[in-house]
Amino acid sequence: MKKYAVEFIGTFFFVLTVGLTVIEPGAGLAAPLAIGSVLMVMVYAGGHISGGHYNPAVTLAVWMRGRCPAPDVPFYMIAQWLAAAAAGVLSLYLKGNPEIAPMSPNVVYALIVEFLFTFALAYVVLNTATSKNTAGNSYYGLAIGFTVVIAAYSAGAISGGAFNPAIALGITVMGISAASNIWIFLVADFLGGAAAALAFNALNPDDK
Repeated sequence: MKKYAVEFIGTFFFVLTVGLTVIEPGAGLAAPLAIGSVLMVMVYAGGHISGGHYNPAVTLAVWMRGRCPAPDVPFYMIAQWLAAAAAGVLSLYLKGNPEIAPMSPNVVYALIVEFLFTFALAYVVLNTATSKNTAGNSYYGLAIGFTVVIAAYSAGAISGGAFNPAIALGITVMGISAASNIWIFLVADFLGGAAAALAFNALNPDDK
């Protein structure tokens, strides 16, 4: 139960930071830095207990890589989605339940960038936090957090910048993204996580 609680807590603060920095009055151009930073510190805080996924696509990648027991996968994802929904509701409350016009991304562009940057995020997680060749390093949280910073600055305006099915649920609850768009994130992000695991396994056949 402890690792599921850690996944809930980390995902909750991750999504809450998204809401509080993106919903106006937000943090403006500093929002991606705050979002990446909260992921970094939560990864450092909970990584030794749960692995610090805070992202169903990362959980999928780590499972496919062989470092997350199959029975944990659904419970990790449930904890992440519950945390995202709760953080979404709280974000709206703390911002005074504002009227938010949901974004309408170009579907093809959004699918491409969500896939690519979720791949990048999961690939960084696998290489810095699960590889025997980088075991014991002190930079894994920084690398993971700043992958999100890069992704948000690069592609946030194109897709909404989820790169995470839990974030996708959170921004849907907040009204930042329309409910009709959530499939974009689910498809692209899970495919990105799966592709990262396949790439890692192919490039590191001896790292079991």
